[in-house]
Amino acid sequence: MKMTVRMKIFAMGLLLLIVGNIISLTTQVYTAGLFDQFQREQIDEIYLSASPEEQIEIVKSYFLDKMEMNVLLRASIFLLIGLSFSFWISGVLTHPLKKLVAAIERVAQGDLNVKVPVDTKDEYGKVAQAFNDMTFRLREAEEARRRLVADVAHELRTPLSIMQLKLENYQQAGDHVPPERLLRIHDEVIRMTLLVDDLHVLSLAEAGRLSLDRKQLDLTVHLERIVEDLKHEAEENGLDICLYSKSRPLNVMADARRITQVFFNLLTNSIRYTPRGGKVTVEIEDEVGDGNALFARVSVIDTGIGIPSEHLLHLFDRFYRVDKARSRHTGGTGLGLSIAHHFVKAHGGFIRVASQPDEGTIFTVYLPSGNDN
Repeated sequence: MKMTVRMKIFAMGLLLLIVGNIISLTTQVYTAGLFDQFQREQIDEIYLSASPEEQIEIVKSYFLDKMEMNVLLRASIFLLIGLSFSFWISGVLTHPLKKLVAAIERVAQGDLNVKVPVDTKDEYGKVAQAFNDMTFRLREAEEARRRLVADVAHELRTPLSIMQLKLENYQQAGDHVPPERLLRIHDEVIRMTLLVDDLHVLSLAEAGRLSLDRKQLDLTVHLERIVEDLKHEAEENGLDICLYSKSRPLNVMADARRITQVFFNLLTNSIRYTPRGGKVTVEIEDEVGDGNALFARVSVIDTGIGIPSEHLLHLFDRFYRVDKARSRHTGGTGLGLSIAHHFVKAHGGFIRVASQPDEGTIFTVYLPSGNDN
């Protein structure tokens, strides 16, 4: 059984009380012995012939002389024991805090690699473990921030370099620049604008500050429209795209604009990485149980190039690239899957992914069901 800090203090107080009672008991025994000794040594003819007032003074003088050193000795012992216990208790209470305060000061100075040893399982141990968990999350957040800065710098460097090179060439040539030559620069400006917009929305979603206009939404009808809008792009890539629904209507409480972006990102991603002759399928299933909640489940299934298992864990990270086939030159900002993940999470749902190289990928979206039971 592990002892809490309160139990340790109680045990120390109980031990101090026991020591005090022992000292009190020995004092009583010693006093009783003094009475016997007084009876043997002082009760004689002189004592018996004295008046009652004189007898009382004799008894008082005898006991004060005998007990003075004894009382001082016992008081000193009790005080020494009390001080020892106080020092022990203060050590028990403050020693773990000293380690924690030292670690906090190091964190305040920017050292996020500090770790407090978890020596006990009491409240101090729990605080130390919570502190270690906090510094671990801070390290993760700091690493994510550094990756974000590096990724944004990398993503912006290429279009800025292209624009700078083109403009310098036009400036050195000194000739009139036809509008069609400016299209490449305009394309890069659009790419940077999309990147900045996506980063802004993603930062809001990650901070839990994304505003949602939730209304009753028939997800089946909504997905039919999205699939219809993307059918032309799929056909241009030599792909077949279709939708299967096991439930009509399929109601969810959702922000239609955000949900559109979720499935638009997932479907364009499947279209982009599925070779000609392949197929993209959207399957809808109503009221799938997960724990104590009911979810509407939508699966986006493709027969594309697939994703190796070691990359699946990082697939929803910002700017994460699986291989050269998934580079910025294939289009997009590299934030689509991350945005989809955080938009679904903001609705109280989640996304699962399963994939095998050269066999295809399945993205499954779970949204809280809005159907009335």
